[in-house]
Amino acid sequence: MIMKPLNLFLGIAFACAAFGCSANSPKSDAAAAAADTVANRSEAVITTIMERRSIRKYKPQPVNRDTMQMILKCGINAPNGMNKQSWEVRVVDNPEFIDGITAIYKKYNPEAAADASFKNMFRNAPTVVFIANDPSYDCSQIDCGLLGGNMILAAQSMGIGSCCLGGPARFMRTPEAAEYLKKLEFSKGYELLYCIAFGYPDEAPEAKPRNEAKVRFIE
Repeated sequence: MIMKPLNLFLGIAFACAAFGCSANSPKSDAAAAAADTVANRSEAVITTIMERRSIRKYKPQPVNRDTMQMILKCGINAPNGMNKQSWEVRVVDNPEFIDGITAIYKKYNPEAAADASFKNMFRNAPTVVFIANDPSYDCSQIDCGLLGGNMILAAQSMGIGSCCLGGPARFMRTPEAAEYLKKLEFSKGYELLYCIAFGYPDEAPEAKPRNEAKVRFIE
């Protein structure tokens, strides 16, 4: 009589071992699932960052505006000093604007037009984002950089290529391009800082080497 409970216990233990019974509670299962979700999200973010490339060849169609709206929303949710949001953003996907300013650019940069692949001054991108900063705030350029970084990574995650452009922004600030800069309608006191080209990639460049020696821990 004494052995029957023991035999029953051993039988249950054997059955669990044979058929994969688990002692995990619903709470532990949920915790494991949550941990897997976090790991998957982290992997997706890291993959997006590491696979991003500066794209200099684009397909002709502009980025869908709904897609651009999401990219812009990600941009303005970037961290920024004291939530000043010291940026202004203008989006241009109008061929008349892009071709018009490009015609002026070619007039003063004829060597660019000599390239048979040259279509516009924004690396041939069909969509261009212009970012202006508030120079009265000493961290405004940092804020604008973070804004752009968010947009670029959001675009990458949706299959949209991008390239930061300094040269076109410099030309836009010249007297020759004043008419087109005015069309961007930045608020008084804001200055065009840089542009970002966006479009569907027509190339898949390899990653350029990075100098990891420039990064170190201080003990």
